[in-house]
Amino acid sequence: MPSKLKPTTIEEYIDAAPADVQEKLRQIHKTIRAAAPRAKEELKWGRPAYSYQKILVMFAAFKNHIGFYPMPSVLKAFAADLKKFKTGEGSIQFPLDKPLPLSLISKMVKYRVKESKDGTIQWRS
Repeated sequence: MPSKLKPTTIEEYIDAAPADVQEKLRQIHKTIRAAAPRAKEELKWGRPAYSYQKILVMFAAFKNHIGFYPMPSVLKAFAADLKKFKTGEGSIQFPLDKPLPLSLISKMVKYRVKESKDGTIQWRS
């Protein structure tokens, strides 16, 4: 969804998104940073990604939602909390017309950090 100029940082990615989406992207970025303060921040496959040994989570802006990519293990662990959201094998869609579940996002990121520390993480950075 970001503009034609290819962003090189997460901040540039957020700034390139439509104005009405930028605040939600900033909220999710801030929430992830607070939950994983030592995570390396970069763009992977054109999306904001946060890594600690390996990729923890990513997100991306779309026309009607923000895609959040935490891993299938997280979707399984938080299945009850995610029932009201559209999910895929390793993704969650947060509709743009609803508030972001920032507390839930924080819990999922912390879960990924724990998986990373425990050595049960799957994605490679």
